[in-house]
Amino acid sequence: MDILILGGTQFVGRHIVEACVKAGHRISILTRGKTADELPAEIERLHGDRNDSAAGLAALAGRSWDACVDVSGYTPQQVRTSVEQLHQNVKHYVFISTVSVYDETEHHPIHETHTLLPPAAEDVTEINATTYGPLKVTCEHIVKEIYGEQCALLRPQIVAGPYDHTARYAYWVHRVAQGGVMLTPGDGSDYVQVIDARDLADFTVKVVEGRLSGVFNLSGPRITWTEFLRALGAENPVWVDTATLRSADLAFAKLPLFIPADDINSSLMNVSNERAKTAGLKLTDPAVTAQDTRAWSLKVDLNQVLPMEHRAKLLSPEREAELIQLAKGT
Repeated sequence: MDILILGGTQFVGRHIVEACVKAGHRISILTRGKTADELPAEIERLHGDRNDSAAGLAALAGRSWDACVDVSGYTPQQVRTSVEQLHQNVKHYVFISTVSVYDETEHHPIHETHTLLPPAAEDVTEINATTYGPLKVTCEHIVKEIYGEQCALLRPQIVAGPYDHTARYAYWVHRVAQGGVMLTPGDGSDYVQVIDARDLADFTVKVVEGRLSGVFNLSGPRITWTEFLRALGAENPVWVDTATLRSADLAFAKLPLFIPADDINSSLMNVSNERAKTAGLKLTDPAVTAQDTRAWSLKVDLNQVLPMEHRAKLLSPEREAELIQLAKGT
């Protein structure tokens, strides 16, 4: 098949490109050319910037593909321009969305039919923690409006694996590798649930090849923090309970992936993947995800892979030591 991927050089997009190539498909990517490109040589590289409206998609004019996988659509303006231009020349549109589209709820697990957040206005372009979910809701609506039943909406959870530049899952892999006594949040009974990027990519290929339509949650195995630390190979964890962390006025963003069971956002760690599994989603063992992410991290300069703005939000070694001592009562 001839497949167009909007994005494709970073993390999730890169895994999707590699999975498509492995499956024997011909791939074109639209990229701004600002990210280091380590993709196979046979990939067709088209250059453009989706923030430049129709002019940014000039490289796609007069071309046709069997399917488009939209990895880089974050704002309604980006997505509307893309789907309207491609609709006549692309038969099937696969939009990579997020579980952040769901409204908070006490009803778990989250299924594809759960209530969504109110959509953002189409002229909103600022992407932050508040607008990210609503923007994706609006993007989904636009794709569905234009493509109807000829589209699929994939809602991945937090994505993990090699090439991860977000510092969320990777934070724990790197911290365990540093060794020594390490702070681990809660008491081990809270839950972690992520999706391996390679599982997401392989499922995307199934969706494209099968022309599947509808909405699919993409979440991985739901495990406790005790199981998660075991998969990471942590040797000296010190559990610091939630009450202590809150009393110390520590924002949980400093401890990525940690969402206490009593938190309003805990539903993000309890997302049903049954519909996707029925359609062919296969899940990697959490220990393998951890091992492979660590093996990748040993080959790269993490100061370059993890942007400064991400690293600055994480728990500092000094603060970690203070909280460990506080938990120990010393």
